Amino acid sequence: MELLPNFSLLRPHSITEAVAARAGAGETRFMAGGTDLLPAMRRGLTQADTVIDLSDVAELRGIAADDHGVRIGAGTSIEQLAAHPLLARNYPAVAQAALAIAGPTHRAVGTLGGNLCLDTRCRYYNQSEPWRTANNFCMKLSGDVCRVAPKSDRCYAAYSGDMAPTLMVHGAVAEIAGPGGRRQAPLAEIFADDGIAYLTLAPGELLVAVNLPAAGGWRSGYEKIRTRGAIDFPLVGVAVALRCTDGRLHDLRIATTGTDSQPLMITGLDEFLGLPLDDALPRIDKLLRKQVGPMETTITPATYRRRVVPVLVRRLIHRLMAD
Repeated sequence: MELLPNFSLLRPHSITEAVAARAGAGETRFMAGGTDLLPAMRRGLTQADTVIDLSDVAELRGIAADDHGVRIGAGTSIEQLAAHPLLARNYPAVAQAALAIAGPTHRAVGTLGGNLCLDTRCRYYNQSEPWRTANNFCMKLSGDVCRVAPKSDRCYAAYSGDMAPTLMVHGAVAEIAGPGGRRQAPLAEIFADDGIAYLTLAPGELLVAVNLPAAGGWRSGYEKIRTRGAIDFPLVGVAVALRCTDGRLHDLRIATTGTDSQPLMITGLDEFLGLPLDDALPRIDKLLRKQVGPMETTITPATYRRRVVPVLVRRLIHRLMAD
């Protein structure tokens, strides 16, 4: 078994202290539950001289609701998200995605912020040090070629967090703290379509919370395909939110995970609104196949993952419209 390298551990008690600690010398990393960071450090995928443990920062935890919506702290556990009655009732896709993450012990420790900031994954990257050495590494770490697309000038490792697409279809806004103060941005804007630089957060910035607007009659759901029925990351995950009347879509939002280097919000859906469902679905299928761009980053062919997306979307739309 590979051993964790030596590192210093800091435990701040406030967001201000945490941001200040990140500005210190050396390579520093924030850690919430550690379910992604610590295995990556053990495998040599991530380097850190100092780890900043956020578990004592009470400001990062909790779910609070008012007439304007819901605020979820980034340090809130996945287990709490899956079991929260208000989320299950008004934002069901969020609760469904939380329940589908990993296993019970992972959900008890893992956090919303950790899942949103999950490192991108690829079958050429998420390997042991000897395996990567024997294959001359890859662009994401120590190499200069993307093994998935050797002629490309970018990395195609796939984003595989479950929570992001479900929050995006509900119009989530991220609350971020950094050396320059606090700011807000649409959640979708903190991600970039690059397997290496997959987050747009500035150096030293910390994801503090996610704010969801009032539900407003949206119905939502989440489904994913994975190798096994539990534990595994999604090969493809799809979140759908819609509003409908008499078998016609009045509003529709779709987001995917596991297909691209960022959670992908599907655009151009407005032109199908108001159409009978039988007319809208084939056109939605075509749009999905055009926009999602899976590569050979998993054990399954990219063509399979591309075909799965419209199947999951159809399944969710039918289920939500029948509720």
